[in-house]
Amino acid sequence: MPRFLHVGCGPKRKHQTVKAFAAPEWEEVTLDIDESVKPDLVDKLPELASIESGSFDAVYSAHNIEHLYPHEVPVALRAMFRVLKPGGFAIITCPDLQTLGERLASGDIEKPIYTSGKGPVAPLDILYGFRPSMAAGNLYMAHHTGFTLKSLGDACVRSGFAKFFGFRRTKKHELWGLATTFAMPDEEIQRIAKIYLRPV
Repeated sequence: MPRFLHVGCGPKRKHQTVKAFAAPEWEEVTLDIDESVKPDLVDKLPELASIESGSFDAVYSAHNIEHLYPHEVPVALRAMFRVLKPGGFAIITCPDLQTLGERLASGDIEKPIYTSGKGPVAPLDILYGFRPSMAAGNLYMAHHTGFTLKSLGDACVRSGFAKFFGFRRTKKHELWGLATTFAMPDEEIQRIAKIYLRPV
């Protein structure tokens, strides 16, 4: 049974990741720094120090890397690459700063632009972190860096991944990327992306 490492899972589980991972044939191993969400493993980015190299078929990291400081991003991406088996891949999502920039230019940075499961989200929340969560004491929600689609892809390749494919979900103001440990033609990674970059 293939296994995926759900990095920074929070309270979410496999049925809240992507359609492919929600299927019975994928085994989920959850990882989070917060013991209260009851992950399988208590650990954190950037190092993933407790995870054995080459032990997972895939990594799923949704809205984690923006919480790192810029100098930690390559460390985290190399750690994701390290824990993957040959032929493995990582799914990475994060806020889209390009879309956000267009909103910031309007000057109204506190007006909500969409509603999440935790409440209204304004440009200021996307840029610096979700303010209600931080106000409640969860400072892990603070954002310290950000990406455009190009910069996310460049960061993955510089960190050892052989191929990157991604797209902008402009209505959600976020990026979705697929980074593979092995080289392949563009058509092949696009085929894989159609399978795995499908939110539930």
